Formats: sequence, C-alpha cells, structure tokens
Amino acid sequence: MAQVRLKNIARRFSTATAVEDISFTIPDGQFWVLVGPSGCGKSTILRMVAGLDFPTEGELYIGDRLVNDLNARDRDVAMVFQNYALYPHMTVAENLAFGLKMRQVDPTQIQQRVRTVAESLDLAHLLSRKPKQLSGGQQQRVALGRAIARQPQVFLLDEPLSNLDAQLRDETRAELKRLHQQVGVTTLYVTHDQTEAMTLADQVVVLSQGKIQQIGTPQDIYQNPANRMVATFLGTPPMNLLHTVYEDGCFLINHQKLACPPRLQQILSKTLSGLENQSRALELGIRPEHLQIVPSSPPNNIIPDNTITVIVEVVEPLGRETLLRTQIPAAPQQSLNLVTEGTFTPAPKDALAIAFDLSQIVVFDPLTGNVLK
Repeated sequence: MAQVRLKNIARRFSTATAVEDISFTIPDGQFWVLVGPSGCGKSTILRMVAGLDFPTEGELYIGDRLVNDLNARDRDVAMVFQNYALYPHMTVAENLAFGLKMRQVDPTQIQQRVRTVAESLDLAHLLSRKPKQLSGGQQQRVALGRAIARQPQVFLLDEPLSNLDAQLRDETRAELKRLHQQVGVTTLYVTHDQTEAMTLADQVVVLSQGKIQQIGTPQDIYQNPANRMVATFLGTPPMNLLHTVYEDGCFLINHQKLACPPRLQQILSKTLSGLENQSRALELGIRPEHLQIVPSSPPNNIIPDNTITVIVEVVEPLGRETLLRTQIPAAPQQSLNLVTEGTFTPAPKDALAIAFDLSQIVVFDPLTGNVLK
C-alpha cells in the first residue's frame, strides 16, 4: 500500500485542456472518490495514475516514487474498468489468477490467493464458470477479485457500477465499502453518481471543467459547499437556488420578504459596502430538507419572518417522504423543492407557507458562483 500524490498535474491535447492544476494527496489506505459531470476530467486523472496516459505538466508520485514516465505494468496498481474486461474463454478461477500468472507468482500462492478472494466475494461456487454464465453483478465481483488478488499498492476503479441495475448497484456499493475496510488498500474511485461518492468516500474530490472545485469529507462538502456547482451537484434533490436582492436586512424574493440571519448580515454588510443603498442581486441557496410547511393557522395568526408563500406544482410521493415541486408567485418564475412526510400529499395549485431554516441558508455571488463568507 502507498499514498498517491498529484502535484500541479495538467493534461493538454493539441486543441483542448483536459485537466489543469490538479493537486491532492491520498493518504495510505484511504478511499478517495473523483466525482463530477461527464467530461470534467475525472477519468483522465485516473488514467494518468494508472499509466495509461501521461501528464503534460506536474508530478505524480505513488509512494515516494515519481512515476510520470513509468509504464503501467511497473506502477504496481490494479484497475477495474467500467466494462469489467474479463477474458471470455477463461473460467472465473483463471480470470482471478491471470494477473498473478503474468507476474510469475508461485502456483501454490496463486491457488491460495484465488481461494481466499473467491470466498470473500462469494465466488467460490462459481470458479468453474465462464463470464457468459455469470450475471452482471457476478462479473463485477470477478473483476474486483482479480484486482484484489494482485495485492497492489493502489486500486483504481473507473465507474465500476454504472452497468448494474439500481438494486444490484446498491448491494455492490455496500460490498465495495466492506471490502475496502477489510483489505485497506489505497483506492481512487471515479464516478458521476453523487450517491456513490457520498456513501463510499473518505474524501471527495469534486471536479468541473478540468479543475478541482472542492475537496473534503462527504458531509463537509454537502453542508459547506464552496460554490454553486458543488451545491447543486451533490444532493438529491439538489439545493434550491433563488434569485434575490438583499435590502434593509432582508432578502427580497419575488416581492416577498425573508429575514436575513445576523451571521449573513455581517458578511453582506462587508461584501456590499460601498454599493448604493446596500442592495445587490444575489443567489440564495437552501436544501429541500431545510424547508418546512407552516400550519395554515399559525399561533396568534402571526406569520414568521422566515416564511414565504408558494404554489404547489407537482407532488411526487416516494413512500417514506413526499417531494413537492412548487413555484413562487410573481415574476421572475422561480421554483422551490422541499421534502415532507410521506403522508402529506397536497393538491396541485394549493398555496403553502414555507418556513426556511435560516441557519442553513447559503448565499452565492451570482457572478463568480462562490459562497460569500
């Protein structure tokens, strides 16, 4: 096992830059996930670590060894591909043993490793079968087992669950986490699925347009996004973004006033100092679970200052909870999604009073997309 360190890595092609200024260090034994939309450069980074591609700039270390110009076979890494890449004419046992045979490992040791890996992945009863006789989940486990049997310094996984159906993907994801806890090999995992990133990772690296947007634990990135892209990419449903104007200590949203908490008033008073009337267009972010429905008859008929009125547009019952997609009256048209109890199912066109958890509001600069701090 070894740490993986990328220092100012860039990969440029003749007419385009795939990734630029990529720097992070994966400590020995940790599970890191590269996540982002298609085309953001995550697979390019993985291929450079694997030795299937080479950086244009920067330094790439595995352990204490600079591997920029080292061939893939000399890096002591094992990669699991999206399409499994199993040999169709070989049995499961032969597929598991293939990498070891290529490295001329002692046959007795090969048998022992194959047996151990097969038992840990529940493949022992399938060792004599060929890939075409296996389900997608079983093929995926064979591909993982072949990498584990190698006992490499680093595991590299390129969207290994994307070909599985939803239920099998959930089961295999849990199996992957259990295996990492058991084996403890440094792992770099690529996915566009934010659920996989959140559930698997010790640390998440969020990428967009070839650049790192934020690095942190799943919970920290979810609760404290660095910018608009991170806030809206992580979370199902994603964070609500509302166009607003800050004026006289309040947010004005489609002619409705929403109180601004003191912590944000201090931030905005500094950020907006010098602007006429201390007013400026901003983007306000809040996650659906931080919104609540106010009773139709609030105590003393006083509507709290953290409340706005919305119109129900779509109701999506999900069993345990209900997702409400609503619209804020008046122009410009703005939507607001919230999650309620599964038993609450209002009708479309119903008017609801929605209370904001003011401690969970995030404010973005609409020009840069960065969180105002």
